Amino acid sequence: MNPTVKAVTERIIERSRQSRQDYLDRMAKARLQKPHRSTLSCGNLAHGFAACGEKDKSELKLMNSANIAIVSAYNDMLSAHQPFERFPALIKEAVHKMGSVAQFAGGVPAMCDGVTQGQPGMELSLFSRDTIAMSTAVGLSHNMFDGVLCLGVCDKIVPGLLLGALSFGHLPTIFVPAGPMPSGLSNPEKARIRQLYAEGKATRDDLLECESQSYHGAGTCTFYGTANSNQLLMEAMGLHLPGASFVNPNTDLRDALTKAAAEQVCRITELGNSYRPLAEVLDEKAIVNGLVALISTGGSTNHTMHLIAIARAAGVIINWDDFSDLSDVVPLLTNIYPNGSADINHFHAAGGMALLFRHLLSSEMLHDDVLTVTGRGLSQYTEEPFIDPEPNGGQTLVWRKSPEVSLDKDVIASPEAPFASDGGLKLVQGNLGRGVIKTSAVKDQHRIVEAPVVILHDQNDLEPMFSRGELDRDFVLVLRFQGPRANGMPELHKLTPFLGVLQDRGYKVALVTDGRMSGASGKVPAAIHVWPEASLGGPLARLQEGDVIRLDSVNGELKVLLSDEELKSRENISADLSANQFGMGRELFAVMRQQVGVSEQGASVLFSAVEDQNIDNQAVL
Repeated sequence: MNPTVKAVTERIIERSRQSRQDYLDRMAKARLQKPHRSTLSCGNLAHGFAACGEKDKSELKLMNSANIAIVSAYNDMLSAHQPFERFPALIKEAVHKMGSVAQFAGGVPAMCDGVTQGQPGMELSLFSRDTIAMSTAVGLSHNMFDGVLCLGVCDKIVPGLLLGALSFGHLPTIFVPAGPMPSGLSNPEKARIRQLYAEGKATRDDLLECESQSYHGAGTCTFYGTANSNQLLMEAMGLHLPGASFVNPNTDLRDALTKAAAEQVCRITELGNSYRPLAEVLDEKAIVNGLVALISTGGSTNHTMHLIAIARAAGVIINWDDFSDLSDVVPLLTNIYPNGSADINHFHAAGGMALLFRHLLSSEMLHDDVLTVTGRGLSQYTEEPFIDPEPNGGQTLVWRKSPEVSLDKDVIASPEAPFASDGGLKLVQGNLGRGVIKTSAVKDQHRIVEAPVVILHDQNDLEPMFSRGELDRDFVLVLRFQGPRANGMPELHKLTPFLGVLQDRGYKVALVTDGRMSGASGKVPAAIHVWPEASLGGPLARLQEGDVIRLDSVNGELKVLLSDEELKSRENISADLSANQFGMGRELFAVMRQQVGVSEQGASVLFSAVEDQNIDNQAVL
């Protein structure tokens, strides 16, 4: 095992010793070693299967078969989740063949950040994760189930499903993906047209045609954002079947994998001999595997919050130091947009997850001695699924070893010749607080920026300044009052085209914000998730126009070039946040804005809110 990976794992285990044991003790008490519905009264049980067919009723009465919960994020507005419409029927058919029953336990909300970007609804996005977690718990609260299949793909949805399922960690749980849409317009071409539109050199019709060619069918968006990072994490942590992440929807192979997941969850309930509860699969080593896989592929910065929240729900405490220390030694092995030009389908064709795991295991970056939903050892995941025809006209799902070398070295590199020696996910800190920066798509000459600040409180104010020519200079944009407590921490991608144009014009530009940029963080250096956030009196609230900020992603430095005395002597600037309190449902989430924890502890309302609120702002400086 790589010494740094080993050391980070050991300190996580030690840091989490008590909280992890408390969690495992709770899950042990929840285990019954018999069908959970057997504890229900006759009236309870009758309600639970009242709408079932007679065969399913008979199975559920006998108490010798499993009942599998389906929790789905299906809706037909989201391209990534539309394929889930067909999945319950496939799952029920497969479960019936195993002599068990599957019931649709609940649907969870699923919003699309791509639709809400730059819109008021985006201020619900982060909080939708915890809403999904609670919705998952509601679906599973009937105590009718012996195993769980979670159907979800996108940004807050998979983390939310997993947070909810971890409260039922005594149940085996498998995540069932839907897969990415086929490739459309290339990502570099899409970025080019967006920048032309920002400069007034392309029309709205041009832009809409470009976007329509990019997002053109059922399945996940093909760039390597949070949605596809979710899929990679679920597989790296042993919660998918091997190779399930990036098979296109509505194909024979995707259907076969969905049925196989349904069959497998039946095998691993406590009614059989291969009990594998979620609580035991998602342990400290599995979480480190997720971290390493994320870092080695230049994955979404959203997981510097989501993965922390997921870990905490399992009793495991991780922080940004763990991300940064691992990033120093884990090489960048993939070149997927926004880090490169390829999309997720190109990654899959070049060898995909199986080859990635092979490379990371061979370089001793991953823990192989982990429990997964398919058995013991992550080395199983160096195999990829195929459909073999049978002589009678049927089909068989089989797994074969991945290629030993990349089929496209411009997309997947070897550990001996990586795209970069580090993973490009860094902790930056200083007298402005702590934040994270993704540098895997940032060119070397842009990784250190020292320039005067331009201060905004609303991302929509950047475009008029750009149009008036006021930004044709070196500057660091400070967009503050964008944190979880202020307005729900929306993603800030309306900034990207304008900052990208200015960088292309030769200016040194950077972004510092207590908000988010997420998986599409690209070529402009951006220190994000900065805390303490401005609305809680963090140092960002004391900045003034003309101050000079140094953002050094090489050495992990984020500071304003002022003396400590000068910075502390200033009064905090406040912002009028009244416009963020109402409209598009935002008023319903006021309690979440009031209770949410800080970014580095997962930005969650589900646990440790009191602990988060009591953090001394100066303690991080």
